[in-house]
Amino acid sequence: MNLSLTGHHVEITPALRDYVTSKINKITRHFDDVIDVGVILSVEKLKQKAEANVHVRGKDIFVETDSADMYASIDSLVNKLDRQILRHKEKNANRRNNGALKNQETEQPE
Repeated sequence: MNLSLTGHHVEITPALRDYVTSKINKITRHFDDVIDVGVILSVEKLKQKAEANVHVRGKDIFVETDSADMYASIDSLVNKLDRQILRHKEKNANRRNNGALKNQETEQPE
């Protein structure tokens, strides 16, 4: 998994980088096919904004959040991302299972 971390109007400190890395690694526990993750942290007046673009096999997942605190933004970003990746994983599993069931039905002799 490649992780690119970018800051707009905010300096990416080693502590912030470690925090984002540890939180993003949580995603790979649920879904191993994560290819690339791009995270953008930005500050706009009073909003601390966090965006993530995750490239998995077959789909790109984009999530953005904002709050008054950067760490809270990162936490809610990871929660949203986790839900979307689990939903994507379930859809893929359902597609594979439905395809296997259809193939079994057509292969049975009459």
